[in-house]
Amino acid sequence: MNQFTLFNRKKMGIFAVFCLLSVQVFAQKNANSGWHIVAQNPDPKNYFGVTVANGMIGLVSSPEPLKVKETVLNGVFDTYSRGRVSNILKGFNFANFELEVAGRRLGRKDISNFSQTLDMKKAILETTFDYQNVLSIKSEMMALRQLPYSSLITISITAKTDCEVHVLNQMEAPDILRDVHNYYNEIAHRPHVKIPLMTSVGKSPTGKHTIAATCTYLFDGKNATVPEMHHEEWDHNMHYTRIVKKMKQGETYKFAVVGTEITSATTPDPHNEAERLAIFACLEGTEKLIQYHTNAWAELWKSDIEISGDLQAQRDVHSMLYHLYSFVRAGSGYSMSPMGLSGLGYNGHVFWDTELWMYPPLLMLQPEIAKSILEYRFQRLELAKKNAFSHGYQGAMFPWESDEEGMEATPVWALTGPFQHHITGCIGFAFWQYYLVTGDKKWLETRGYPLLKEVADFWCSRVERNGAGHYDIKNVIGADEYAENIDNNAFTNGVAIASLRAAIKAAQVLGIAPNADWEVVAANIPLPKMPNGATAEYDGYKGIEIKQADVNLLAYPLGVITDVAQVKKDLNYYEPLYDSKNGPAMGPSVLSILHSRLGNDDKALEWFKKSYKANEVPPFGVISETAGGTNPYFATGAGGALQAVINGFGALDITPQGIVQLRTPKLPVGWQSLKITGVGINEATFEVKNK
Repeated sequence: MNQFTLFNRKKMGIFAVFCLLSVQVFAQKNANSGWHIVAQNPDPKNYFGVTVANGMIGLVSSPEPLKVKETVLNGVFDTYSRGRVSNILKGFNFANFELEVAGRRLGRKDISNFSQTLDMKKAILETTFDYQNVLSIKSEMMALRQLPYSSLITISITAKTDCEVHVLNQMEAPDILRDVHNYYNEIAHRPHVKIPLMTSVGKSPTGKHTIAATCTYLFDGKNATVPEMHHEEWDHNMHYTRIVKKMKQGETYKFAVVGTEITSATTPDPHNEAERLAIFACLEGTEKLIQYHTNAWAELWKSDIEISGDLQAQRDVHSMLYHLYSFVRAGSGYSMSPMGLSGLGYNGHVFWDTELWMYPPLLMLQPEIAKSILEYRFQRLELAKKNAFSHGYQGAMFPWESDEEGMEATPVWALTGPFQHHITGCIGFAFWQYYLVTGDKKWLETRGYPLLKEVADFWCSRVERNGAGHYDIKNVIGADEYAENIDNNAFTNGVAIASLRAAIKAAQVLGIAPNADWEVVAANIPLPKMPNGATAEYDGYKGIEIKQADVNLLAYPLGVITDVAQVKKDLNYYEPLYDSKNGPAMGPSVLSILHSRLGNDDKALEWFKKSYKANEVPPFGVISETAGGTNPYFATGAGGALQAVINGFGALDITPQGIVQLRTPKLPVGWQSLKITGVGINEATFEVKNK
């Protein structure tokens, strides 16, 4: 061994140690942060990805380096593989990369020090890993918040020794798309510089929609080195561009890829629009794209929940807010499904989960996003009126599962579609809550009251008028879906009363004489009691196990039951009957709120933890629907747990006076303070400190 070789090996060893120490310091710093979730060498066999999304596009992480599991598109549906009902669409996967060194394509088994870190404050997923003593790689992936149809992936490659690296950016079509066509073009930009455009265009399964995606590279700076590049067609469903870069030891090479994806649900010419948006993003430049993205998220995070004294609770709550903020956006006119943009769970349909569970924290923290959620319903009001007509009712009857058009999209075998009518009341209740928070009388006149009127008319036609106190609502499925085709379900009756009275109040605000029948019906819908004095979940209820909250929802959020003694009686009776093993995550959050408001602080914390901790799955702690479940991310559960913090521990409530603090809260043991910022249209701050 000569002296020169020995010197080079020592230098390479020092460099490797430096890289490892840098990674360890970074990981330790993030481990003590309430803004970061770190997955260190995650197990690929027990891996549930985290989503980066901007309300229109969701990219779900993969345990494979430089890969994503799938791309999910908001608001775009077609019929395929799951019976005759519509399903949300996967899009082209434009964020997958392969690395080749010395003719070897790297896989998970070839790498070490593999780490993924979600920076929730910036909405960036960072991945780092090493390939032997040859390369260190870092990538950052983000769904650009300022550009709803675009995502950005940055890649930094550092050579530990002289080598030639091949980077392949793949564009792959999911199996569901048909008539896929792949294109490659280079647009002249300035002398000797061209913008490469790799595009795929395809049809949704029935041909209903055209989907187009485009990728291009960003080599920023006038002196940026543009490497050798090739376009290659793998097969009909995949093509890629290949970068070839010869690297010297210690050299770092950086570049970025922007991907855009858009459909005919949004634009009449998706192919051209995808390419135009990619060119626009490319010429914005990497630095500006990241700056605008992080600025947009900084605006969102002005509405935040800060917990001191319990780092894990802080991280968990930030994760819940991050996911809700990611899955929907202001001005889109789109809502969100129970799984948001994390996958195809529940076919991407919109349920009561939105209005009763996810919408309330957004209404208090992001009123403009909440407004967009309501706009989704308003734009589908006419179809809801036709749905009521076809069932023999008046007014509007919203579907239990709503898709792109707002049709009833529940599978035919599920009885929830024709019988879970409480969703119409949930929507009416949510519309009135928006007015209480914003005081926007113009919106109430043009959006709120027109919908509330139709909801009230629906309930007046839906009841069976069997005498005073017996305007019965028969043959329904309530919030507790274990009980089917029951009469006078507590939650259904309660939300009917609440939405009827909301319609009356809305009319009065606008100086309109409300339909006199609305109050007659509201006053005569029964809430039956059992011999022990507890509210009966339905006629003939015998105290059997329940799936989730039903009766207890009458106290919160509906406020139909306000008598403290009755609230306690109902809470004590139904609490032991919850199916904690198989029931969905959101039910326990209601119990947490009620215990908190009754001053039962230990029980409030217990049920708050039950609302999500057993549902977390590795490696990012994303929430599944049930304890031990495998279908994350369950945004419904996140919405419920956030209400437990805001409306329980924080004691905030929506009232005719706007958002107020009901009492002086008492925080859970271990929490030093709770600060809720950016609340309501005045962006108020509420802070509580443990004495």
